Amino acid sequence: MLKGNKLRMLSFLMFALVAGVSSVSHAKALKVCYDQWPPMTIFPTKEAPERGVVIDMVEQIYSSKGYALEYFEVPLARGLDMVAEGLCDMLPEYLYSKNSEKGFSYADEATFSYVTAFVVRKNDSWRYQGVQSLKGKRIATGPGWDYSSMSASYQNYIDDPKNANFVEVIAGYDDVVDRIFQMIKENRVDLYADNELVLQYVLNQLNLNNDLIVVRPGLEKNLVEMPIFSKKIPIEKRQELINIWNEGRLAMKGKKEQALLNKYEVSLEK
Repeated sequence: MLKGNKLRMLSFLMFALVAGVSSVSHAKALKVCYDQWPPMTIFPTKEAPERGVVIDMVEQIYSSKGYALEYFEVPLARGLDMVAEGLCDMLPEYLYSKNSEKGFSYADEATFSYVTAFVVRKNDSWRYQGVQSLKGKRIATGPGWDYSSMSASYQNYIDDPKNANFVEVIAGYDDVVDRIFQMIKENRVDLYADNELVLQYVLNQLNLNNDLIVVRPGLEKNLVEMPIFSKKIPIEKRQELINIWNEGRLAMKGKKEQALLNKYEVSLEK
């Protein structure tokens, strides 16, 4: 009788193990690439494990639908390549542009729409008054960064070979914006345009408020950031992921969105 009980117990344990393995193998996984753009997207460390407003939002939306998220912290250019190659399923924030590559599909609901501004040295009286005001100024940007949705004329200006000597493309892994700020402080470049919230956050983090200043006006239109999804995902599955985002982002407007912003002590200009 004891032997029979042991056999039944063994059979039960084997069944549970097989069921567990089967459950894991069929778990819904979502591979998410993102770049360093604090406080919206942050590369975590042991001392500071938070991933930022947008990544927290992605986690809440997809985990509520049974997805386990796997993160890849990479520079933006690499993240775009990984999405195009199918190594990542999505990248949660990429500027909306008609000129974007065709290796991905945009969601319908934006992540956020940001007011833009410039950062310059504190004693610099320069202010943006259209591309004519850029003449002779050394402009910083990053590899693959596209401003055309905010200002086609600004993008055309920095793309024009005639202005190549005045455009510095700063590459890096997780510190591009930090490096740009230091370069402005050191008078190696003159100005940089970005989401005003990011500019102020980095300014505070680097304790450069005595050296640099965030100034308006920024570029002509807001920076609209959208999630993108790999076209390597079968179309039905890709549409399912897009629908989950669209519905989840709409549901987060209001108190849930504000709670995430409050967590990182930031607020968005309207």
